[in-house]
Amino acid sequence: MTPRFDLIGIATSDMAASLAFYRRLGLDIPADADAQPHVEYAGPGGVRIAWDTEETIRSFDPDWTPPPRGAGRIGLAFLCDAPAEVDKVYTELTDAGHEGHHAPWNAAWGQRYAVVLDPDGNGIDLFAPLG
Repeated sequence: MTPRFDLIGIATSDMAASLAFYRRLGLDIPADADAQPHVEYAGPGGVRIAWDTEETIRSFDPDWTPPPRGAGRIGLAFLCDAPAEVDKVYTELTDAGHEGHHAPWNAAWGQRYAVVLDPDGNGIDLFAPLG
């Protein structure tokens, strides 16, 4: 049996802020999840995203220390329907107070692209084919 990709894990310092960010990207996460130490979301195709509080991670790995903000070791990419949607979502997120890392641009590989940071400093790519 070959292992298969199943889950992206995010260690978060603020569960409510992190989930609010991903809700703005369209993930249907119940509001009562904000107070939980572990939250999972199952997306199309069965890929899951899981969030764990720093305390949860320390419960099974007492010596774990979080990397500094912005030294995230994950990257998530969200496909938008059109280039204009990349700009719209980027603006909505940055207007809501989330840090823009790279404003929308037309990438050499044929996509409209932008990068915004989630509350833990992980880069979140927004992209759409240019034409």
